[in-house]
Amino acid sequence: MSAPTHTVTNQPPPLVGYDIYAADAALVEGVARHASPEALPEIRTELSELGKAAGSAQAQRWGTQANTYPPVLRTHDRYGNRIDEVDFHPSWHRLLGHAVSAGLTDAWSRPDGHLRRAAGFLVWTQAEAGHGCPVSMTHAAVPALRAEPALAAEWEPRLTSRVYDEELLAPGVKPGALFGMGMTEKQGGSDVRANTTRAEPLAADGEYLLTGHKWFCSAPMSDGFLVLAQASPGRGKGGLTCFLLPRVLPDGTRNVFLIQRLKDKLGNRSNASAEVEFCGTWARRVGEEGRGVPTIIEMVAATRLDCATGSAAVMRQAVAQAIHHAAHRSAFGGPLIDKPLMLNVLADLALESEAATTTVLRLAASYDADTDAERQFRRIAVPLAKYWVTKRTAALTAEALECLGGNGYVEESGMPRLFRESPLNSIWEGSGNVQALDVLRALQRDPQAFDAFLREIGLSRGADHRLDAAVKSLLTELADLTSLEARARRLVERMALILQGSLLVRFAPPAVSDAFCASRLGGDWGVSFGTLPHSLDLGAIVERARPTA
Repeated sequence: MSAPTHTVTNQPPPLVGYDIYAADAALVEGVARHASPEALPEIRTELSELGKAAGSAQAQRWGTQANTYPPVLRTHDRYGNRIDEVDFHPSWHRLLGHAVSAGLTDAWSRPDGHLRRAAGFLVWTQAEAGHGCPVSMTHAAVPALRAEPALAAEWEPRLTSRVYDEELLAPGVKPGALFGMGMTEKQGGSDVRANTTRAEPLAADGEYLLTGHKWFCSAPMSDGFLVLAQASPGRGKGGLTCFLLPRVLPDGTRNVFLIQRLKDKLGNRSNASAEVEFCGTWARRVGEEGRGVPTIIEMVAATRLDCATGSAAVMRQAVAQAIHHAAHRSAFGGPLIDKPLMLNVLADLALESEAATTTVLRLAASYDADTDAERQFRRIAVPLAKYWVTKRTAALTAEALECLGGNGYVEESGMPRLFRESPLNSIWEGSGNVQALDVLRALQRDPQAFDAFLREIGLSRGADHRLDAAVKSLLTELADLTSLEARARRLVERMALILQGSLLVRFAPPAVSDAFCASRLGGDWGVSFGTLPHSLDLGAIVERARPTA
């Protein structure tokens, strides 16, 4: 029973029981913009069902439990037999099962598949981000496997299945499968060509035994993994090669997959990331010997886009929580959302979130179109988005947390979990320098890719003088070929902002595009969020981003 002096007032209600998809105007409009008209009604229904599930109290409880009770490694059973299994809380399996049943591993076999999957990934990740790792890698493994048609025919139906089974069983027995990836080693990090794992060919064509280690192997309970290893010269030319490594062999026995320990990570705690050892581990070759990086890069490109999409999801949830809190919390004589300075902060956060969402949807739609021109565009635009969107997430989430004050610093608010998640995607699948140098290589080696980028941003020519000036300045800077590597981050940041500005000028309401171009491209902006020009229509920007429970 509460004491009469302890009546709880002026606290916002939980942001729960709402449709995460329908409450996001930028997402709804982006899906409608890129989807084929005949498929749009079905896509809207599908995403709304997922949005209601993601916004439910049940899904929020699953997310909390999956992170409160992180995975536990069991190297041996009670009798001393080596089993190398990871136990997850049941809520992890519920989240993962819902993602699979919603088609978040199936983008390759249906019309508008990448768009609807990216939108669904953005929605469902807001319930909990960690389980998105195996979802992402399973989706991304498909194009890499297609380098070996026989393997693709065998495994692709399993990877795109809507059925989730947590048990480790022989691949032929399971109706669906999940994939992981192992490239990074202690001595090499992002320099995967320094990998030392060895692959010795067996008598059967395409079969090898691997010996070595992987410093980071995410989702170690997956059914299969794409890994890199150095093939010994023999029947083939040898060199760094891509392999498919199953956890369970076709005869139902366990493959040699020694989990040495799980990483104790800053965030992403619901997901198991492991150090693993291979010791005579059976694997099948994917693609040609010596072509490991070009083979697996198809998987890396898809996971990089998911890094940007997952970051856009974290941004959106952080902004939604901040606006919801400010709308229901009063201070200094009125609701926080009506205070001019708080309105400026919220509008600035909303701009960043909408720009991220608009960018990742454009790239997802590019995969669906998949013309030569779109492939050239993605060659530059994917690492641009991976670099910029993921880097903006930590700063945005920290500011959104501050909007809740001390309440935001308390675990129960959910904001600390978002904050711990926020730096992850800028590190996974190549950190900032790797992305910047990848863009630089494209600029230097593939003029068609830059031409495709220029065609894309050229669609908004003349719509905003600040955007036009930014493009002109970029071209001037690119004409100077001195010290390009040292300037790579500066160039990539500018290109990413120009791409986002061009998309918002074309597709967003004038209040949004005007504020973005004035601040990000016109220079009328400070170092921190909340420094937009006061003359802008900040109220319209915030109202557009406001979630309705």
